[in-house]
Amino acid sequence: MNKREVIRFTREEISNRVKELGKQISKDYSGKELVAIGLLRGSFVFLADLVREIDSPIVVDFITTSSYEDAEISTGKVNIISDLRENVEGKDVLIVDDIMDSGNTLKNIKEYIQSKNPRSIKTCVMLDKPSRRQVDITPDYLGYEIEDWFIVGYGLNYGSKHRNIPYIFSYED
Repeated sequence: MNKREVIRFTREEISNRVKELGKQISKDYSGKELVAIGLLRGSFVFLADLVREIDSPIVVDFITTSSYEDAEISTGKVNIISDLRENVEGKDVLIVDDIMDSGNTLKNIKEYIQSKNPRSIKTCVMLDKPSRRQVDITPDYLGYEIEDWFIVGYGLNYGSKHRNIPYIFSYED
């Protein structure tokens, strides 16, 4: 069978939603310095667009994690491959990820960063699949809630491909 690409969110829809998120985050952190932590590799496109829409002073850092190991579903185990460079003690932290699925990665990383004693910690995800949640966590800032689609594009990959596609799509038979 041939699969066809089904666009779920266009480049324009994504851009508009990221601008709205940036405005809300700017309002919430007005007058504060924010440390935005992207979970690599999936969040890099979203994070880059998001921080350009935030008017507050912002420091950007990254943690590289792995829980999918090139599979379509999470292994459930979260590995930190590359840690933060910034000291987040006493600072306001925003963890940014491309998608929340089981919730395991974000929950584990949030707990890990909490152990570093930030002043506050919130989460922001572009996409959320609440139907797949295995742990009790909800994003503080959300781009879109989606059904249980396997989606790619806009930083989301399949294997090592499709991160550079400027829209979000799925495949259907």
